[in-house]
Amino acid sequence: MGSLTKPLIFLVMLTSVHFFPGGSASAETLTFQIRSEHPNIVDVELYSDTRQGHVWPGRERVYVLNNYTLQRIGISCQKGERVCYGAWVRNRTETYWGVGYQNRMRCRSCCYICDGGQTEVIVLKP
Repeated sequence: MGSLTKPLIFLVMLTSVHFFPGGSASAETLTFQIRSEHPNIVDVELYSDTRQGHVWPGRERVYVLNNYTLQRIGISCQKGERVCYGAWVRNRTETYWGVGYQNRMRCRSCCYICDGGQTEVIVLKP
């Protein structure tokens, strides 16, 4: 092997390894399918019910629903992790779905298991 080949192979191997704090969890995906029928802009965040404080998209950002079309939100999560959606009308957090703004509420059917699949279509009605 040439002098550049060995470091390149090591770099490829290193970038394909996923590190998860607290154990040997494997990476998986989950796709939320959400459509808003509310006339105003609706913001969405996804919250781990398994890893405290873990939020998608995170960093003070939100997913935005503003045109009545089906949105597919794919996330990378830990296999078997429970993920809940929270949605609210922008600037009116008292109007919410799922666990609402900042995961403050409880819900009966807004959480899904990270298993490589997708949710049914979630329709947010006014």
